[in-house]
Amino acid sequence: MQTKQNIILFGGSFDPIHNGHLAVASYAFDHLGADRLIFIPARRSPHKTDLPTADGAARLAMIRRAIAGREGFDVSDCELKRAAPSYTLDTVFQFRDQTCGAAEIFWLVGADVIGDLAQWYRVEELLGQCRLCIMYRGGLPRPDLTQLIFAFGAERVRQLEKDMLPTPLIDVSSTDVRSRLAAGKPVEALVPASVQDYIRQNALYGTAH
Repeated sequence: MQTKQNIILFGGSFDPIHNGHLAVASYAFDHLGADRLIFIPARRSPHKTDLPTADGAARLAMIRRAIAGREGFDVSDCELKRAAPSYTLDTVFQFRDQTCGAAEIFWLVGADVIGDLAQWYRVEELLGQCRLCIMYRGGLPRPDLTQLIFAFGAERVRQLEKDMLPTPLIDVSSTDVRSRLAAGKPVEALVPASVQDYIRQNALYGTAH
């Protein structure tokens, strides 16, 4: 009998991908015993009102450069191809179909989603189709999920608590990277060299050739 694969889906704007994303991904990959981790750049998140400042093709290219040579890491353009808005459940179903249901699917999210998780599109169905891994910064208190009991029930919340991940504490954000680039400040410590080269070669985020 074929062993069920563990597949992690990591969605986000990745505008641009930075060392924090990579550190979190590496930790989750090892901690969950994953066979594959797939970055999924979003065309437009239904939970955000601002649009990315680099187009989908550029963000996809930067991710490919950032994960080059990392075994088990991959990137999918499935959400970039899909008509907006794109929902997490649609993506999970797509990967379930691709694996014929023979995979345990984990979806990585930040702790900032807790407040509006109950409003996510068909969230009860989503929680039945994948394991939602809420990430929080290691060294900080675990997020309190008791507020979700009314919406999801105690058993579902216990599973969410079990799947929580204390991730490496790396103080970097895509917003900070974009701001530093626009101001002409160095970002060598924040993004892989291959990503920085791509940004400058393509004059992204206010940089010049």
